[in-house]
Amino acid sequence: LLITGRKAPKSGIAGRQAIARVAIRALVLLALGSILGCLGTQVEVILEYYGICFLLVLPLHRLSAYQLGLIAAATALVLPQVRSSLLSVAPNLLDPVFNLMVNGYYPAVTWVPFLIAGMAIARLNLNTLAAHWRLGLAGVALAVLGHGGSLLALSSRALTETSLWWSDVDGAFEPSKSSFIVKSSWIAAPHSETTLSIVGSTGCAMIILAACMLAVDALPRLRKLVWPIIAVGSMSLTAYVLHIAGIAYLMKINIFKDESLSTLFGFVVVISTFAVLWLRVFQRGPMEVLMGRVADLARHIR
Repeated sequence: LLITGRKAPKSGIAGRQAIARVAIRALVLLALGSILGCLGTQVEVILEYYGICFLLVLPLHRLSAYQLGLIAAATALVLPQVRSSLLSVAPNLLDPVFNLMVNGYYPAVTWVPFLIAGMAIARLNLNTLAAHWRLGLAGVALAVLGHGGSLLALSSRALTETSLWWSDVDGAFEPSKSSFIVKSSWIAAPHSETTLSIVGSTGCAMIILAACMLAVDALPRLRKLVWPIIAVGSMSLTAYVLHIAGIAYLMKINIFKDESLSTLFGFVVVISTFAVLWLRVFQRGPMEVLMGRVADLARHIR
């Protein structure tokens, strides 16, 4: 929406160019995700899924916050059931498009609701303290509904067996367990791709967003203290690419330690330092600049 118009959708030539810019960015993410996936890091690269999701939600860019909110709720309710049905019919299908849409680590059909919800929030007027509180309280309600509903389901004797799956997230993606996913539609475990998981996770994201804005409202000087975080966030694509490339390099020279705190802190320090120093000289990260130049091809559209 920042490209197509946050408060008022762009129209005419500007509108067509904005749509083209988003589409070009989506295609670049698809290509970049494929390249990073070939590095052999065993990291589930999300960029390809982002590219697909951006293309799927692009037709909704002119809708209001209310309309987007309704669609987000409807897709969160319906699409997880659609995914479960598709998996039960074709659990072993290895088609790349099917993998991106249905059977991947971030299946587009159940991640689209997150993007639509984000678009709805972006349409809101978030310039007031009251708006920040309302966003946070709405997030609490959704988190309680999603994760609280899941806990209630888990407490039922009928779903006792699914509690074993709670700690086995990776098992959700084994084709042989596709029928089990259908039976676990009330679970809100990470990557369970259920309605309650989507609702609860959306609520948590809203809480975090509201908390960040409220913190800055209460402590204006906090912005200076968290500048490294802001710097990384302003060049998130660059940070992501460096992260994957860094893992690939460390694996190549056999010094990568999976799930190591030293590795985690090393990446945090290196990428944060790079982002802060880079933004002292330039306005955008290197990958963001390249993405912008490619997307600028849309200026030729009339």
